[in-house]
Amino acid sequence: MSAEKAQLLLEVPPPLPGFTHVRRYRHPISGALVAKVLPGDFYVTREDEILDTVLGSCVSACIRNSRTGVGGMNHFMLPFQRGAGRDSWDATSGLATRYGAASMEQLINRVLNTGGTRSELEVKIFGGAQVLSGLSDIGAHNLHFVREFLEEEGLKIIAQDVGDIYPRHVRYRPRTGKVLMRKLGPSQSATIVTREERYLDDLAEYSVAGSIDLF
Repeated sequence: MSAEKAQLLLEVPPPLPGFTHVRRYRHPISGALVAKVLPGDFYVTREDEILDTVLGSCVSACIRNSRTGVGGMNHFMLPFQRGAGRDSWDATSGLATRYGAASMEQLINRVLNTGGTRSELEVKIFGGAQVLSGLSDIGAHNLHFVREFLEEEGLKIIAQDVGDIYPRHVRYRPRTGKVLMRKLGPSQSATIVTREERYLDDLAEYSVAGSIDLF
């Protein structure tokens, strides 16, 4: 490994304010900067980063300013907190963005706050698979919510890969708007289902207390 590449792997530029908790690293082979977007989180960047997440019934919206290349991704499992509506979330709560209503609004606002107008925003959505048996189709509810939300906000979806029964591994590059998506097979699906079942349990506690496509 050259000294230049070794130095690149050590350099990770600081994130925008509010995103220091997001795990970011240099890919050991390509040197690309990667940010992992976990369930209940969202992330916005000015850098040339790859935003990486894995979705089952959860949905991710990938939104960027097409002129500046500033953009981000979210990852949510439920549209609203139980018994709550879109206007009832507390933006100061650390739990707010676990739910789609807050996550979508804050993602859009953070991208807009870096400069630009709504007319410059480019939106793609992924996920919403039916992977949790014995429950209502959470994925379908998520997709209905995100489509309705974006329509109300006057934002058009320009690309999507949603529904079906397969989890998805999504990598989004806001600088270019490109998404690399891979559908996961049965051996990987079991892990995703277990993770989502645990995450649903966590949300309940808090509320009481394949193929590769290039878009």
